[in-house]
Amino acid sequence: MATRRISSGVWIVVLLVAALATISFLSVQAYRNIPAEGTASSDSKPSPKPRPRPSVVKPKTYPVPGDSGAGRRVVYSLSQKRVWLVSEQESAVRTFTVWPGNVPPAEGKYPVAFRRAEGIGSDGVPIRHAVYFGARSAFSNAVDGASPAPDSTVKTGAIRESVADGTALWDFAAKGTLVHVVG
Repeated sequence: MATRRISSGVWIVVLLVAALATISFLSVQAYRNIPAEGTASSDSKPSPKPRPRPSVVKPKTYPVPGDSGAGRRVVYSLSQKRVWLVSEQESAVRTFTVWPGNVPPAEGKYPVAFRRAEGIGSDGVPIRHAVYFGARSAFSNAVDGASPAPDSTVKTGAIRESVADGTALWDFAAKGTLVHVVG
């Protein structure tokens, strides 16, 4: 007696039809078990009470130092290692931390003397957005975004900031803008 073989294509069709029939049956069963809106099934439980939201931690604010002058200006705090860009309305447009060199500027107010779009810093690092004020001080950002500690063998008045903060300071501090250095 000869046996007939069923081709693999037929088996695939049979398995596909069986799978679709099973999925259809389970979908109908699931749909029938959904209670109508506004009704409750006999075994339903009340919704759990919402949990109280955890308190939101507000970001720390850094008020502009009181002894930092008036009007549109850049404020640099030596002790806080922080810069504020202050508008004519006496509000901080932006504030950010900086990484100072090892030769800090003296406290006082200085106009921005000149600006350099890019170059090499006194520590040999490629920089952008250098804003010079005072005798030997400048804000700048390293092209690669690095903020290494200053080399103790090189005397530098470089004050580094992040790339984004460097761009913001560059856009804000045109030549002649006052930089107030506070303790």
